[in-house]
Amino acid sequence: MVTRVTTFAFEGVEAKPVSVQCQLSGGNPNFFIVGLPDKSVSESRERIHAAFSAIGLGLPPKRITVNLAPADLRKEGSHFDLPIAVALMVEMGALPADAAEGYAVIGELGLDGRIEPTAGALPAAVAANGLGLGLICAERSGPEAAWAGDGASVLAPASLIALANHLKGTQVLSAPEPGPLEAGAAVPDLREVKGQETAKRALEVAAAGGHNLLMTGPPGSGKSMMAARLPGLLPPLTPKEMLEVSMVQSVAGLIDEGRLSRIRPYRAPHHSASMAAMVGGGMRAKPGEASLAHHGVLFLDELPEFSASVLDSLRQPLETGDVMIARANAHVRYPARFQLVAAMNPCRCGYGKASGRACGQGPNCEAKYQSRVSGPFLDRMDLAIDTPPVSALDLARPADGETTEIVAARVAKARAAQLGRQEGVLNAHLGETALARHAAPDEAGAALLVRACEALSLSARAYTRTLRVARTLADLEGHDAVLRRHVAEAISFRRHEPGVPTTGRTLSA
Repeated sequence: MVTRVTTFAFEGVEAKPVSVQCQLSGGNPNFFIVGLPDKSVSESRERIHAAFSAIGLGLPPKRITVNLAPADLRKEGSHFDLPIAVALMVEMGALPADAAEGYAVIGELGLDGRIEPTAGALPAAVAANGLGLGLICAERSGPEAAWAGDGASVLAPASLIALANHLKGTQVLSAPEPGPLEAGAAVPDLREVKGQETAKRALEVAAAGGHNLLMTGPPGSGKSMMAARLPGLLPPLTPKEMLEVSMVQSVAGLIDEGRLSRIRPYRAPHHSASMAAMVGGGMRAKPGEASLAHHGVLFLDELPEFSASVLDSLRQPLETGDVMIARANAHVRYPARFQLVAAMNPCRCGYGKASGRACGQGPNCEAKYQSRVSGPFLDRMDLAIDTPPVSALDLARPADGETTEIVAARVAKARAAQLGRQEGVLNAHLGETALARHAAPDEAGAALLVRACEALSLSARAYTRTLRVARTLADLEGHDAVLRRHVAEAISFRRHEPGVPTTGRTLSA
């Protein structure tokens, strides 16, 4: 007789069904786990042996063979403990033969028989629900798994003995309730930023269309301050977006007691981050910062200080909206549709030629420092602005600018217009066909854009991204058509050569 229990192996945020097949046979007593297990799965034998001893159950003096099918799929993680234990208990007769029918099982076993939480409870519950199964998981994973939907059946026992009693009918476990929906921490107010009116305008445009933003300026000009206020301008996650974000966080083990949030992610990795930390990877291909910022903001401060290979690894996710981690035997995909916001000093000394200060690094300091970021990466920045030093007069004035609430209302209105017009696609992600349909400028705007491409040597990508920004500017004004002034302002936000101001550039009519 062979007992089968369903569990899952994770490839990215996708939970792939795995059949745990357990058989007791004659021969020398031994415990084998086959089917391409990693070290943590192989160690399940010792945890299961100790957990069985804790509940007064001994392993039979037989040959125990556990096969994890399909055998060519890599099995990683301690969540295979519980399904193996359940299959073995059924095979031993300690549980009814149909005990695990209708359920998928995940969970790690402690040496005292407790069921410990593992990463991936939410994707597992969603996958089990799609297969018409319920999910058995740890008690502390229950509130997370319960978010899978009203139709999902979840059992969340605290221990192996509690699960056995429920499956035998001597104890009834109640279904867990979904964890709380957190409001998130208070976001600082945009009104606190003094001066930098051009930068505030760019921040609003970036929020409205989901555009990438680069801020260049000396230390203390407010770059990080403004980036921290961007999440407050963005609308809450939709239910679909919240599920996608939460599944990534679940696989990364970042959901605590089932607490989810509709606040968009804001990730700000240090410039010493490795490529695996940024785009994902490692022994188990965990999601990186790019995926953890899915449907949110990825802020890179001190941009040139990041490794060139790390920055260039973001070029493909910026275009496609996902990360593909290549392995010898598999490819793991994580979603990574993030909004990139970056900040940098103009040169190593921090101030650049525009400040009028003497630079101790030499005459080519600015060009050399900014060349540490590749041109193709910079070409993917929709908006590029200078943040000059804030004057003492601006600092002495009371904070009287627009509040985050006022600007967020305009952003929400502009986003609603574009999402309704473009079937749920933000302006920053418009494809060529949709761009021609929804963002074609008027005759004067088209002529201006052609002259700008020739005069400023804009690439085809820059041409497309300029049109997307112009479409957002029109949405902020409530215009159906993209006019010449929208194109002109979008052009003014394009990336410039070191030492040449971004804003205020003009082209002859």
